[in-house]
Amino acid sequence: MNKIYLDHNATTPVAPEVLDIVTNVLEKQVGNPSSVHSIGRSARVLVDESREHVANLIGASPSEIVFTSGGTEANNFALLGVALGLGKGGGHIVTSQVEHPSILNPCRQLENLGFNVDLLKVDKLGRIDLDALEDCLTESTLLLSLQHANSETGVLQDIEKIGEIARKKGVLFHTDAVQSVGKIQVEVQDAPIDMLSISAHKLNGPKGVGALYLKRGSPELFSPICGGGQEKKRRGGTENVAGIAGFGKACELAQKHLVSQESSSLSSLREHFYKLISNQISGVEIFGDLENRLPNTLNLGFDEVEGDTLLIGLDMAGVAVSTGSACSSGSGLPSPVLTAMGIPLDKINSSIRFSFGWGNTLAEVEEAAKVLEETVLLNRVGFSKEMNNKKLMKSL
Repeated sequence: MNKIYLDHNATTPVAPEVLDIVTNVLEKQVGNPSSVHSIGRSARVLVDESREHVANLIGASPSEIVFTSGGTEANNFALLGVALGLGKGGGHIVTSQVEHPSILNPCRQLENLGFNVDLLKVDKLGRIDLDALEDCLTESTLLLSLQHANSETGVLQDIEKIGEIARKKGVLFHTDAVQSVGKIQVEVQDAPIDMLSISAHKLNGPKGVGALYLKRGSPELFSPICGGGQEKKRRGGTENVAGIAGFGKACELAQKHLVSQESSSLSSLREHFYKLISNQISGVEIFGDLENRLPNTLNLGFDEVEGDTLLIGLDMAGVAVSTGSACSSGSGLPSPVLTAMGIPLDKINSSIRFSFGWGNTLAEVEEAAKVLEETVLLNRVGFSKEMNNKKLMKSL
Protein backbone atom coordinates (compact mmCIF):
# COMPACT_ATOMS: atom_id res chain seq x y z
CA MET A 1 0.00 0.00 0.00
CA ASN A 2 1.37 3.41 -1.00
CA LYS A 3 1.08 5.86 1.88
CA ILE A 4 -0.28 9.35 1.23
CA TYR A 5 1.19 11.90 3.63
CA LEU A 6 -1.08 14.90 4.30
CA ASP A 7 0.30 15.99 7.69
CA HIS A 8 3.00 18.48 6.67
CA ASN A 9 2.11 20.92 9.46
CA ALA A 10 3.24 18.25 11.95
CA THR A 11 6.53 17.64 10.15
CA THR A 12 7.79 17.41 6.59
CA PRO A 13 9.79 14.77 4.70
CA VAL A 14 13.48 15.60 4.51
CA ALA A 15 14.33 16.79 1.01
CA PRO A 16 16.84 14.53 -0.82
CA GLU A 17 19.28 17.43 -1.21
CA VAL A 18 19.07 18.06 2.54
CA LEU A 19 19.63 14.40 3.36
CA ASP A 20 22.70 14.38 1.10
CA ILE A 21 24.35 17.31 2.83
CA VAL A 22 23.50 16.09 6.36
CA THR A 23 24.92 12.64 5.57
CA ASN A 24 28.02 14.12 3.99
CA VAL A 25 28.70 16.36 6.99
CA LEU A 26 28.17 13.52 9.46
CA GLU A 27 30.53 11.28 7.52
CA LYS A 28 33.28 13.75 6.62
CA GLN A 29 33.09 16.81 8.87
CA VAL A 30 34.43 15.99 12.33
CA GLY A 31 35.49 19.46 13.41
CA ASN A 32 34.14 21.62 16.21
CA PRO A 33 33.26 25.07 14.78
CA SER A 34 34.96 26.70 17.78
CA SER A 35 38.31 25.01 17.10
CA VAL A 36 40.99 27.18 15.48
CA HIS A 37 42.62 24.46 13.36
CA SER A 38 41.70 23.96 9.70
CA ILE A 39 39.19 21.15 10.37
CA GLY A 40 37.40 23.31 12.91
CA ARG A 41 37.48 26.30 10.57
CA SER A 42 35.88 24.27 7.78
CA ALA A 43 33.03 23.41 10.15
CA ARG A 44 32.71 27.11 10.97
CA VAL A 45 32.42 27.90 7.26
CA LEU A 46 29.51 25.44 6.96
CA VAL A 47 27.71 27.05 9.90
CA ASP A 48 28.27 30.56 8.53
CA GLU A 49 27.11 29.66 5.02
CA SER A 50 23.99 28.03 6.42
CA ARG A 51 23.29 31.09 8.55
CA GLU A 52 23.31 33.15 5.36
CA HIS A 53 20.76 30.83 3.70
CA VAL A 54 18.43 31.04 6.72
CA ALA A 55 18.79 34.82 6.82
CA ASN A 56 18.15 35.16 3.08
CA LEU A 57 14.88 33.23 3.32
CA ILE A 58 13.38 35.87 5.65
CA GLY A 59 15.28 38.94 4.43
CA ALA A 60 17.46 39.22 7.53
CA SER A 61 21.16 39.78 8.14
CA PRO A 62 23.16 36.64 9.07
CA SER A 63 24.21 38.34 12.32
CA GLU A 64 20.54 38.44 13.35
CA ILE A 65 20.13 34.64 13.25
CA VAL A 66 20.65 32.55 16.41
CA PHE A 67 20.60 28.79 15.89
CA THR A 68 18.55 26.74 18.36
CA SER A 69 17.39 23.13 18.71
CA GLY A 70 14.06 23.96 17.05
CA GLY A 71 10.95 26.13 17.18
CA THR A 72 10.15 25.25 20.79
CA GLU A 73 13.53 26.46 22.02
CA ALA A 74 13.31 29.57 19.85
CA ASN A 75 9.92 30.44 21.36
CA ASN A 76 11.19 29.78 24.88
CA PHE A 77 14.27 31.88 24.17
CA ALA A 78 12.11 34.83 23.09
CA LEU A 79 9.69 34.64 26.02
CA LEU A 80 12.09 33.79 28.82
CA GLY A 81 14.86 35.87 27.30
CA VAL A 82 12.77 39.03 27.38
CA ALA A 83 10.95 38.35 30.66
CA LEU A 84 14.01 37.34 32.67
CA GLY A 85 16.33 39.77 30.90
CA LEU A 86 14.16 42.88 31.06
CA GLY A 87 11.58 42.13 33.74
CA LYS A 88 12.60 43.44 37.13
CA GLY A 89 10.89 40.86 39.29
CA GLY A 90 7.80 40.83 37.09
CA GLY A 91 6.10 42.50 34.16
CA HIS A 92 3.35 42.07 31.60
CA ILE A 93 3.32 39.58 28.70
CA VAL A 94 0.60 39.50 26.03
CA THR A 95 -0.13 36.51 23.81
CA SER A 96 -3.28 34.72 22.58
CA GLN A 97 -5.45 31.72 23.39
CA VAL A 98 -4.56 29.97 20.12
CA GLU A 99 -0.79 29.85 20.45
CA HIS A 100 1.38 26.73 20.29
CA PRO A 101 2.11 24.99 23.62
CA SER A 102 5.73 26.20 23.37
CA ILE A 103 4.34 29.71 23.92
CA LEU A 104 1.51 29.01 26.35
CA ASN A 105 3.46 26.72 28.70
CA PRO A 106 6.41 29.13 29.20
CA CYS A 107 3.81 31.84 29.86
CA ARG A 108 2.32 29.68 32.61
CA GLN A 109 5.79 29.31 34.10
CA LEU A 110 6.26 33.07 34.00
CA GLU A 111 2.94 33.55 35.80
CA ASN A 112 4.27 31.30 38.57
CA LEU A 113 7.27 33.62 38.78
CA GLY A 114 5.05 36.66 39.30
CA PHE A 115 4.58 37.90 35.74
CA ASN A 116 1.17 39.04 34.52
CA VAL A 117 0.08 37.27 31.32
CA ASP A 118 -2.92 38.25 29.19
CA LEU A 119 -4.32 35.83 26.60
CA LEU A 120 -6.10 37.64 23.77
CA LYS A 121 -9.30 36.10 22.43
CA VAL A 122 -9.94 35.34 18.76
CA ASP A 123 -13.15 35.54 16.75
CA LYS A 124 -14.93 32.59 15.13
CA LEU A 125 -12.52 32.80 12.18
CA GLY A 126 -9.47 32.62 14.44
CA ARG A 127 -8.42 36.26 14.01
CA ILE A 128 -7.11 38.63 16.69
CA ASP A 129 -9.14 41.78 17.37
CA LEU A 130 -6.56 44.52 16.76
CA ASP A 131 -8.46 47.11 18.82
CA ALA A 132 -8.54 44.75 21.79
CA LEU A 133 -4.84 44.09 21.28
CA GLU A 134 -3.99 47.79 21.38
CA ASP A 135 -6.07 48.29 24.51
CA CYS A 136 -4.26 45.40 26.21
CA LEU A 137 -0.75 46.84 25.79
CA THR A 138 0.33 49.02 28.71
CA GLU A 139 3.45 50.74 30.00
CA SER A 140 4.34 47.58 31.92
CA THR A 141 4.08 45.31 28.85
CA LEU A 142 7.48 43.72 28.15
CA LEU A 143 6.58 41.55 25.19
CA LEU A 144 3.81 40.80 22.72
CA SER A 145 4.06 37.30 21.23
CA LEU A 146 1.57 36.28 18.54
CA GLN A 147 1.86 33.52 15.95
CA HIS A 148 1.98 34.27 12.25
CA ALA A 149 0.12 31.11 11.17
CA ASN A 150 -1.89 28.69 13.27
CA SER A 151 -0.78 25.08 12.96
CA GLU A 152 -4.30 23.63 13.20
CA THR A 153 -6.33 25.98 10.99
CA GLY A 154 -3.64 27.70 8.91
CA VAL A 155 -5.15 31.09 9.81
CA LEU A 156 -2.72 33.97 9.26
CA GLN A 157 -2.55 36.93 11.62
CA ASP A 158 -1.71 40.36 10.19
CA ILE A 159 1.75 40.59 11.75
CA GLU A 160 2.53 43.84 9.92
CA LYS A 161 -0.36 45.66 11.60
CA ILE A 162 0.25 43.86 14.89
CA GLY A 163 3.91 44.87 14.80
CA GLU A 164 3.00 48.47 14.05
CA ILE A 165 0.70 48.56 17.08
CA ALA A 166 3.44 47.11 19.28
CA ARG A 167 6.01 49.59 17.97
CA LYS A 168 3.65 52.52 18.56
CA LYS A 169 3.23 51.32 22.15
CA GLY A 170 6.97 50.76 22.61
CA VAL A 171 6.53 47.00 23.14
CA LEU A 172 8.82 44.29 21.77
CA PHE A 173 7.08 42.00 19.28
CA HIS A 174 7.86 38.31 18.76
CA THR A 175 6.10 36.09 16.25
CA ASP A 176 6.11 32.32 16.04
CA ALA A 177 6.51 31.87 12.27
CA VAL A 178 7.33 28.15 12.40
CA GLN A 179 4.33 27.27 10.23
CA SER A 180 4.61 30.11 7.72
CA VAL A 181 8.31 30.42 6.87
CA GLY A 182 8.96 28.35 3.78
CA LYS A 183 5.30 28.15 2.77
CA ILE A 184 4.75 31.85 2.07
CA GLN A 185 7.00 34.90 1.71
CA VAL A 186 8.09 36.29 5.08
CA GLU A 187 10.24 39.44 5.10
CA VAL A 188 11.59 40.93 8.31
CA GLN A 189 14.05 43.56 7.10
CA ASP A 190 11.65 46.49 7.09
CA ALA A 191 8.89 44.85 9.13
CA PRO A 192 8.04 45.89 12.72
CA ILE A 193 9.15 42.48 14.04
CA ASP A 194 11.78 42.21 16.77
CA MET A 195 11.96 38.42 17.05
CA LEU A 196 10.79 35.53 14.88
CA SER A 197 10.96 31.76 15.39
CA ILE A 198 11.74 29.19 12.65
CA SER A 199 12.00 25.39 12.64
CA ALA A 200 13.87 23.33 10.04
CA HIS A 201 11.63 20.27 10.09
CA LYS A 202 8.61 22.31 9.03
CA LEU A 203 10.28 23.16 5.69
CA ASN A 204 11.78 19.83 4.61
CA GLY A 205 14.84 20.11 6.83
CA PRO A 206 16.09 17.87 9.65
CA LYS A 207 14.53 17.69 13.09
CA GLY A 208 16.39 19.13 16.07
CA VAL A 209 17.42 22.49 14.62
CA GLY A 210 15.79 25.89 14.31
CA ALA A 211 16.52 29.57 14.72
CA LEU A 212 15.45 32.75 16.43
CA TYR A 213 15.69 35.95 14.44
CA LEU A 214 16.78 38.84 16.67
CA LYS A 215 16.55 42.24 15.02
CA ARG A 216 19.76 44.23 15.18
CA GLY A 217 19.57 46.68 18.07
CA SER A 218 17.25 44.51 20.17
CA PRO A 219 17.91 44.55 23.92
CA GLU A 220 20.23 41.98 25.45
CA LEU A 221 18.19 38.90 26.37
CA PHE A 222 18.58 36.44 29.20
CA SER A 223 20.05 33.22 27.78
CA PRO A 224 18.12 30.13 28.96
CA ILE A 225 21.03 27.90 27.83
CA CYS A 226 24.36 28.95 29.28
CA GLY A 227 27.66 27.38 28.29
CA GLY A 228 30.45 28.51 26.01
CA GLY A 229 30.52 31.56 23.82
CA GLN A 230 28.63 30.06 20.88
CA GLU A 231 26.15 32.14 18.89
CA LYS A 232 27.81 35.34 20.11
CA LYS A 233 27.25 34.22 23.71
CA ARG A 234 23.51 34.12 23.13
CA ARG A 235 23.06 30.32 23.09
CA GLY A 236 25.66 28.02 24.61
CA GLY A 237 26.51 24.55 23.33
CA THR A 238 28.53 23.09 20.46
CA GLU A 239 26.70 23.77 17.22
CA ASN A 240 24.82 20.93 15.51
CA VAL A 241 26.84 21.31 12.32
CA ALA A 242 25.10 18.60 10.29
CA GLY A 243 21.65 19.79 11.32
CA ILE A 244 22.52 23.43 10.66
CA ALA A 245 23.92 22.56 7.24
CA GLY A 246 20.70 20.69 6.42
CA PHE A 247 18.65 23.63 7.72
CA GLY A 248 20.56 26.00 5.45
CA LYS A 249 19.98 23.78 2.40
CA ALA A 250 16.27 23.46 3.26
CA CYS A 251 15.98 27.27 3.42
CA GLU A 252 17.78 27.57 0.10
CA LEU A 253 15.31 25.12 -1.48
CA ALA A 254 12.31 26.84 0.11
CA GLN A 255 13.41 30.17 -1.32
CA LYS A 256 13.56 28.62 -4.79
CA HIS A 257 10.03 27.25 -4.34
CA LEU A 258 8.75 30.67 -3.31
CA VAL A 259 10.56 32.55 -6.07
CA SER A 260 9.03 30.19 -8.63
CA GLN A 261 5.64 30.83 -6.96
CA GLU A 262 5.17 27.16 -6.19
CA SER A 263 3.15 28.10 -3.13
CA SER A 264 0.32 28.59 -5.62
CA SER A 265 0.61 24.88 -6.42
CA LEU A 266 -0.07 24.14 -2.74
CA SER A 267 -3.20 26.29 -2.95
CA SER A 268 -4.25 24.46 -6.10
CA LEU A 269 -3.90 21.06 -4.43
CA ARG A 270 -5.79 22.26 -1.37
CA GLU A 271 -8.64 23.78 -3.37
CA HIS A 272 -8.90 20.77 -5.69
CA PHE A 273 -9.09 18.46 -2.67
CA TYR A 274 -11.80 20.55 -1.03
CA LYS A 275 -13.82 20.79 -4.25
CA LEU A 276 -13.76 17.01 -4.63
CA ILE A 277 -14.86 16.22 -1.09
CA SER A 278 -17.47 19.00 -0.87
CA ASN A 279 -19.08 17.56 -4.01
CA GLN A 280 -18.88 13.98 -2.73
CA ILE A 281 -19.53 14.33 1.02
CA SER A 282 -22.40 16.17 2.70
CA GLY A 283 -22.07 17.97 6.03
CA VAL A 284 -18.51 19.27 5.58
CA GLU A 285 -17.45 22.53 7.27
CA ILE A 286 -14.22 24.54 7.02
CA PHE A 287 -12.89 26.03 10.25
CA GLY A 288 -10.98 29.32 10.13
CA ASP A 289 -10.60 32.36 7.91
CA LEU A 290 -10.98 31.35 4.25
CA GLU A 291 -9.10 34.36 2.88
CA ASN A 292 -6.17 34.74 5.27
CA ARG A 293 -4.62 31.31 5.71
CA LEU A 294 -1.69 29.17 4.65
CA PRO A 295 -1.88 27.81 1.10
CA ASN A 296 -1.52 24.20 2.27
CA THR A 297 -3.93 23.85 5.22
CA LEU A 298 -7.54 22.73 5.63
CA ASN A 299 -9.24 22.05 8.96
CA LEU A 300 -12.56 20.34 8.29
CA GLY A 301 -15.45 19.09 10.38
CA PHE A 302 -17.69 16.20 9.28
CA ASP A 303 -21.23 15.74 10.53
CA GLU A 304 -21.96 12.48 12.38
CA VAL A 305 -18.32 11.33 12.45
CA GLU A 306 -15.82 11.30 15.31
CA GLY A 307 -12.49 12.81 14.25
CA ASP A 308 -10.38 10.20 16.04
CA THR A 309 -12.34 7.37 14.44
CA LEU A 310 -11.99 9.02 11.05
CA LEU A 311 -8.25 9.50 11.56
CA ILE A 312 -7.77 5.82 12.39
CA GLY A 313 -9.84 4.77 9.40
CA LEU A 314 -7.84 6.99 7.06
CA ASP A 315 -4.58 5.73 8.53
CA MET A 316 -5.62 2.11 7.96
CA ALA A 317 -6.42 3.05 4.36
CA GLY A 318 -2.97 4.62 3.92
CA VAL A 319 -3.72 8.34 4.37
CA ALA A 320 -1.88 10.19 7.17
CA VAL A 321 -3.66 13.23 8.63
CA SER A 322 -4.10 14.81 12.07
CA THR A 323 -6.84 15.91 14.45
CA GLY A 324 -4.81 18.91 15.63
CA SER A 325 -1.35 20.00 16.70
CA ALA A 326 1.04 17.03 16.86
CA CYS A 327 2.74 18.64 19.86
CA SER A 328 -0.42 18.40 21.97
CA SER A 329 -2.00 15.26 20.53
CA GLY A 330 -2.88 12.49 22.92
CA SER A 331 -4.04 14.91 25.62
CA GLY A 332 -7.62 13.64 25.37
CA LEU A 333 -8.87 17.24 25.51
CA PRO A 334 -10.73 19.05 22.72
CA SER A 335 -8.63 21.34 20.56
CA PRO A 336 -7.85 24.55 22.51
CA VAL A 337 -7.63 26.41 19.20
CA LEU A 338 -11.09 25.44 17.94
CA THR A 339 -12.49 25.90 21.47
CA ALA A 340 -11.13 29.46 21.56
CA MET A 341 -12.82 30.08 18.19
CA GLY A 342 -16.17 29.15 19.74
CA ILE A 343 -16.66 26.00 17.67
CA PRO A 344 -19.25 23.66 19.28
CA LEU A 345 -17.82 20.57 20.96
CA ASP A 346 -19.46 18.10 18.57
CA LYS A 347 -17.90 19.97 15.64
CA ILE A 348 -14.50 20.03 17.35
CA ASN A 349 -14.66 16.29 17.93
CA SER A 350 -15.32 15.75 14.22
CA SER A 351 -12.42 17.87 12.98
CA ILE A 352 -9.51 16.69 10.84
CA ARG A 353 -6.52 18.72 9.63
CA PHE A 354 -5.19 18.16 6.13
CA SER A 355 -1.86 19.86 5.39
CA PHE A 356 -0.24 19.45 1.97
CA GLY A 357 3.41 19.67 0.98
CA TRP A 358 5.68 20.29 -1.99
CA GLY A 359 5.94 16.55 -2.70
CA ASN A 360 2.21 15.84 -2.93
CA THR A 361 0.76 15.13 -6.37
CA LEU A 362 -2.65 15.65 -7.96
CA ALA A 363 -3.07 11.87 -8.14
CA GLU A 364 -2.44 11.55 -4.38
CA VAL A 365 -4.95 14.29 -3.62
CA GLU A 366 -7.62 12.62 -5.74
CA GLU A 367 -6.95 9.23 -4.17
CA ALA A 368 -7.07 10.75 -0.67
CA ALA A 369 -10.43 12.38 -1.46
CA LYS A 370 -11.79 9.03 -2.63
CA VAL A 371 -10.54 7.26 0.51
CA LEU A 372 -11.95 10.05 2.70
CA GLU A 373 -15.40 9.73 1.10
CA GLU A 374 -15.45 5.97 1.67
CA THR A 375 -14.21 6.30 5.26
CA VAL A 376 -16.71 9.02 6.19
CA LEU A 377 -19.66 7.10 4.75
CA LEU A 378 -18.56 3.90 6.50
CA ASN A 379 -18.20 5.65 9.85
CA ARG A 380 -21.50 7.47 9.47
CA VAL A 381 -23.28 4.13 9.20
CA GLY A 382 -21.57 3.04 12.43
CA PHE A 383 -22.38 6.38 14.08
CA SER A 384 -26.07 6.07 13.20
CA LYS A 385 -26.26 2.52 14.57
CA GLU A 386 -24.62 3.64 17.82
CA MET A 387 -27.04 6.54 18.22
CA ASN A 388 -30.03 4.27 17.56
CA ASN A 389 -28.76 1.79 20.16
CA LYS A 390 -28.41 4.60 22.71
CA LYS A 391 -31.98 5.74 22.04
CA LEU A 392 -33.21 2.17 22.41
CA MET A 393 -31.41 1.75 25.74
CA LYS A 394 -32.95 4.97 27.05
CA SER A 395 -36.42 3.80 26.12
CA LEU A 396 -36.06 0.51 28.02
